Amino acid sequence: MTVVILTAVPPGLRGHLTRWLLELSPGVFVGYVSARVRALMWQRIVEYVQDGRALMVHAVRGEQRLAFHVHGHDWTPVDYDGITLMRRKTVPDYTPTESKPSSGGASAAKVGGFQSETVWKRRESRKKFRKRKTEE
Repeated sequence: MTVVILTAVPPGLRGHLTRWLLELSPGVFVGYVSARVRALMWQRIVEYVQDGRALMVHAVRGEQRLAFHVHGHDWTPVDYDGITLMRRKTVPDYTPTESKPSSGGASAAKVGGFQSETVWKRRESRKKFRKRKTEE
C-alpha cells in the first residue's frame, strides 16, 4: 500500500499521479504499486512539486512495516535504533524579553522563557459577559 499526500502543488502533478493511484481527497492518493513505479513516482513528485510539500508512506518489511519519504516539510524521518521517527526542524533559541508593566490590570509573566501577557481569568471574563448581557 502506498499513500502520497501533496500540499500546494501544480494540478498537473496531481493529474499525473492519478495514472497509478486513486485520489481520495484533494492531494491524498492511495494505491498499490510496485517498488520500481513507486521510486519513479517519487522522482517525478520531487521534480515537479516546486514550492509545495510532499509526503509518501509505503509498506516495507521490518519492525514498523512503514517507510517515509518527505519533501518540503518541517518534519524529516530519522532512523533511531531501527525505528523511523519524525523529527521537526529545530527552532532558533529566543532570548526572553524584559518585563514591562501592562495596562488594564493584567500583569506580564514569563512563560517558557518568553515574555507574554497573562490572560484574564475565566471568572473575570464571565463577569464581564454577564454585565454586558444584563445591560442590553
